[in-house]
Amino acid sequence: MEKLIKVVCLILGGGAGSRLYPLTSIRSKPAVPIAGKYRLIDIPISNCLHSGIRRIFVLTQYNSRSLNAHIKNTYHFDNFSYAFVDIIAAEQRPGSEKWFQGTSDAVKQTLPHLAGHDYDYILILSGDQLYQMDLREFVNKHVESAAEISIATLPVNKSDASGFGIMKVNASGFIEKFVEKPSPQELVNWVSPVGAREKAQGKEYLASMGIYVFNKETLNRMFDEYPNFTDFGKEIIPTAINAGTKVKGYSYTGYWTDIGTIKSYFDANLDLAEVMPQFNLFENDKLIYTRARMLPPTKFSGNTSLKGSVISEGCIINAKEIERCIIGNRAKIGDGTVMKNCIFFGNDYYETLEEILKSKTGILMAIGKNGHFENCIIDKDVHIGDNVKIVGNKKMPDIETENYCIRDGIVIVKKGAIIPDGTVLMI
Repeated sequence: MEKLIKVVCLILGGGAGSRLYPLTSIRSKPAVPIAGKYRLIDIPISNCLHSGIRRIFVLTQYNSRSLNAHIKNTYHFDNFSYAFVDIIAAEQRPGSEKWFQGTSDAVKQTLPHLAGHDYDYILILSGDQLYQMDLREFVNKHVESAAEISIATLPVNKSDASGFGIMKVNASGFIEKFVEKPSPQELVNWVSPVGAREKAQGKEYLASMGIYVFNKETLNRMFDEYPNFTDFGKEIIPTAINAGTKVKGYSYTGYWTDIGTIKSYFDANLDLAEVMPQFNLFENDKLIYTRARMLPPTKFSGNTSLKGSVISEGCIINAKEIERCIIGNRAKIGDGTVMKNCIFFGNDYYETLEEILKSKTGILMAIGKNGHFENCIIDKDVHIGDNVKIVGNKKMPDIETENYCIRDGIVIVKKGAIIPDGTVLMI
């Protein structure tokens, strides 16, 4: 009889997410919308559920209200299973008066909450990455190899390697060395064995994905021996390798991206609108789970030209043209408006007739008529008037105003912003 592998999963809710500002000004990174109807946290949770891992804790700290509400309203299991997705918020208590100081400190402070659970292994995931992985296989490989720690690795090329923690593995796949964000000059000594396809692409460097499996005893020992360590990538992992701990690399060659900046977030979203996106939302056995909102179908009321876009539920769209866009739930777009290379989060609710009549601005909670938008991220519940032109461009400097920011040539309209009729923002 096959031995039952007892594993719990901890999903890290991330820090302040300053590089994703202003999207993270009112929400945590894992709560940021992705692909119109989902949130980033839905990705690791869905990976767990498809892999048969059903004891999941989400560790939260910054701007966690909307994330907590989303998890509470989404992940319900029947009364006859032991499955759960629970939230563990950072807290002050006797002997631990500080908030989470880093990735490993978050896990360390969480361990007392696991005392009532029977487990031998801890799977640690990030809440702000986009990928599809069989996590059960990852855990099984860890157990079969008799490793104490396993790290999921991704082959990357020389130009990308300096942005990651890079590992050197031996022929058996065990990690011998680790360096955090090496310089291009250092990389000559960090080539690892990879598959023929990856080698032909120049992807000979193994980068840490920030996804780990720890033996329970190993993790507790590391915390006891190094009580001042707060981060896995910078402290726990390199120290464990240097001390001779058996650390195994798990090679993953599928699509993976870290949603760390406005540019990476923008690119990853818009790629979902391609004919053959790198991340496939349309697989029967790998569907992404999210909150069921019971919204009506989306309605197109005019002669809208729709090209290569993802449209979510409950929208009312009268636009002239929508090309390569991601449109969120309950979005309203007026007659004659053109949108290209845009992400529009939609609305949290439908504006009532009473609310419209009481409005002091007279601008609906929608994108108005005869507008033109390119290279934009438009957050929820915005009031954008008629004849507005906002076109992002790489020549634009990074700035911030009350209603919008510009980052890397991408214009981000803030949640609830009011943009008057005739506003023009372009070069």
